[in-house]
Amino acid sequence: MPQHPNDARIPLQAATPALPLPRRDLRDATRDPLTPPAAALTSQPVQQSLELAQRYELLHRLGVPTVANEDFDDLARDMAEKAGFLYGFVNLGLARQTFIGLHQPLVDSGYVIVGRTMSRDHGWCPEVMTRKKALPLHDVHASPRFSGNAVVDAVGIRSYFGAPLIHESGTVLGTVCVIDPERRPLSEARRIRDITIHSGAQAMDLITHAPIR
Repeated sequence: MPQHPNDARIPLQAATPALPLPRRDLRDATRDPLTPPAAALTSQPVQQSLELAQRYELLHRLGVPTVANEDFDDLARDMAEKAGFLYGFVNLGLARQTFIGLHQPLVDSGYVIVGRTMSRDHGWCPEVMTRKKALPLHDVHASPRFSGNAVVDAVGIRSYFGAPLIHESGTVLGTVCVIDPERRPLSEARRIRDITIHSGAQAMDLITHAPIR
């Protein structure tokens, strides 16, 4: 497995190891009403601005805080471990991509340590949200369309598998995904894709039905 320096310049916010977070019921979290920043709306095409506003409104109505949560971290870890990937994410597509669930290597592992947010212009999760279906990339360099991405070289990504988080209303809230610096055999693509799809269903169940511990 290739090694990557922790001080690599990456388009993600720098992060220190997160302290254990208290488990919470999403509906008991006291937070101000979720509203998209005005700049995020005016800088987007009309359709994208409308979708972003709908996303914020739905998350507020469901009582979902847009902060790190231990249950979503557990889900990201379980998804990554089942897939055999180093990184796992539960990602809300807000003004910035926001990782309410995150699993990654230890801070002293030699791999890149990522933060909890990332620009909406980076990565493949925006593509997954647009297409509204899973995106299996067993080798990101196998397709010119997906190999030219700001995070590919920065984090050293060779494989990506993501699935959308779609509410029953049709609103796409975000994604779940796993990434790794090693390519995967094509024969493994369906298995890993199915893991992300199943994890996406689990995330939506947490968001809409089950109380967070």
